[in-house]
Amino acid sequence: MLCACSGEQFKFEEAPPRSPDSLATRDFSASGLSSRTGDWESKFDETQVEDVESTLKEALSLNYEEARALLGRLEYQRGNFDAALQVFEGIDIRALTPRMIRAIAERTKQRKSRSKVDNVLPNVMSMHSVSLILEAILLKSKSSEELGRYTEAAKECRIVVDTVESALPNGMPEGIGEDCKLQEMFHEALELLPNLWMKAGLLDEVVTAYRRALVKPWNLEPQRLACVQKDLATTLLYGGVEVNLLPQLQVNGITTPMSGTEEAILLLLILSGKMALQEIDWDPEIMDHLTFSLSVTGMFESLADHVEKILPGVHDRAEQWYFLALCYSAAGQNEVALNLLRKACGSSEAKHRPHFPSFLFGAKLCSLNPNHAREGIKFSQEVIDLVKHQNEHFLSQGQKFLGICHGAAARISVLDSERIIFQKESLKFLKDAALNGNNNDPEVMLTLGLENAIQRNLNAAYDNIMMYSDMMAGSSRRGWQLLALTVSAQQRFQDAETIVDFALDEAGDIDQLELLRLKAVLQITQQQPKQAIETYRILLAVIEARKEHWLQAKTFRHEALTEQKLEMEAWQDLATIYADLCSFLDAKACVDKSQSIEFFSPRSWHITGLLFEAQSLHKEAFVSFSVSLSIEPDYIPCIISTAKLFLKLGIPSLPIARSFLMNALRLDPTNHDAWFNLGLVSKMEGSLQQAADCFQAAYELKLSAPVQKFE
Repeated sequence: MLCACSGEQFKFEEAPPRSPDSLATRDFSASGLSSRTGDWESKFDETQVEDVESTLKEALSLNYEEARALLGRLEYQRGNFDAALQVFEGIDIRALTPRMIRAIAERTKQRKSRSKVDNVLPNVMSMHSVSLILEAILLKSKSSEELGRYTEAAKECRIVVDTVESALPNGMPEGIGEDCKLQEMFHEALELLPNLWMKAGLLDEVVTAYRRALVKPWNLEPQRLACVQKDLATTLLYGGVEVNLLPQLQVNGITTPMSGTEEAILLLLILSGKMALQEIDWDPEIMDHLTFSLSVTGMFESLADHVEKILPGVHDRAEQWYFLALCYSAAGQNEVALNLLRKACGSSEAKHRPHFPSFLFGAKLCSLNPNHAREGIKFSQEVIDLVKHQNEHFLSQGQKFLGICHGAAARISVLDSERIIFQKESLKFLKDAALNGNNNDPEVMLTLGLENAIQRNLNAAYDNIMMYSDMMAGSSRRGWQLLALTVSAQQRFQDAETIVDFALDEAGDIDQLELLRLKAVLQITQQQPKQAIETYRILLAVIEARKEHWLQAKTFRHEALTEQKLEMEAWQDLATIYADLCSFLDAKACVDKSQSIEFFSPRSWHITGLLFEAQSLHKEAFVSFSVSLSIEPDYIPCIISTAKLFLKLGIPSLPIARSFLMNALRLDPTNHDAWFNLGLVSKMEGSLQQAADCFQAAYELKLSAPVQKFE
């Protein structure tokens, strides 16, 4: 007996009685064979009747699978997963799959045409039958999942996806979910499949499953689609695997992602755009993942742009300014970051609770630039005041930045009395920071050693740096470099070179380049020009090899800029070596190399002037020195060289020479070369006692001068 949607029945003698619950039969009767139509003969000729009978037999044969599907669903709902699995195993899915694919494709075309004549499709399953079988496959997958058979579950779930995708290669048509549960079941399978592969531990399959869910329009709701995009992005970011795009998905273009990280970034950028347009709900995790991905790829300015697009009210103003400051600082734009922190800590936020991280970060940024030293003192003092009521563990950090800013203020101070006060305060606060940190903060210890070295307290500096090295287990290039410079300031050049050799064995790529340059400078100081030239040759060869790496990687990040600067400095150092050897052509070639990297380098123009001076071309030397000082007015070596040139012009030029030297000493009171030339000026002016004092200062400072600046 075949049950129609209307509840009426047709009798067929050749067919045995079947369950009245047949969904296939129900769909068949609904398609025009109900007895209520009353015009059977008028609609179908004999050929059509035969087709209908064939279709009916085909439909009736599905009742066995349908019955198993319904029984399996009942067992699954009761929690009898083993029993459900046994029931579902009786369904011949492999045989039914081609018929389901044809049914979905044909019924979808029929729905699009909306033709009543085509309502009866011979030998084609109904959509209700298809939905019931697909549901059975999906429940079979879930039963296997409940029993811990994740790989089997994923394979069963993939059958649902493969079936629908084969039938609808261009995606899910609109409105298909109105008549049956096909779309609902398919969406559930799309979301379940990657989770099953994840549980099975097959990340390649996870990524492929997510991409299949996104590559075609499957009518997923915006929020569900966003969840799939986010899950794919996080898998690509943190999964630790690179899964190539399928051949049919590969499109050559500037927007084609070249790696999993790039693909994840594109997905997260799409999601952040949707959040900005309020197409989906705000999800802080998306911004967290975007922050991570753009940070590890060095795209901090892009991150700042997207942070600025966050709608008002998500973060308070101080928090958003602080986040933006972090982005711009990481991008190397410390001035922009500092301006944002001034807003976060300014009068506009006076009514709110002080944003402690902004004050702390402001103190740190100011400590990096001597021009902001006095402002940094205010930031640091505010940090210390705030930690009395909260965040007491940050007290040593506030004192550290306060000490650094006092030291920087001392170096730019014009008055000697003020400089002395700042230097004392700097050491005091840094020692307090070390004590409050129980001498366990390596950064505080390194900073204290640096300040002692700058103030020429070399023994204390040596002890501080050794403590820092012990804390870092000898793994810090900064520690080794500062230790070598401190030892060189004690005029122990061979020991300093030994320290550098030891550090080279422990250092990374970039650190090795800087240490190689320091080694060459030490060799120059020891009057070993041939060894120094060989060291520079090695340094430049390594830089050239790494330059090829950066070009192949198509990136030009901070490391590449650092190497470029080191290459320029190496050519400049070589130029000074050849100039001292009176090999002016070689020196000029080296200067040209450095200027090809950075034409407006004050040191390159200064060396050019020295070459002219060595050849008694004083006018050309003056021009080169003038260019150097126009690029950087406070470039001390060029200021001293200009003063020396005025000295050669005789007594009428002595006041000008003195003016230049006094300016150099204002910028760097410990420069022994400036003191020596100031003594020459005083001697030529007849001030012998003043000249003697200058020579004495020059001698003492030279005995404690490092081969390079400490900072």
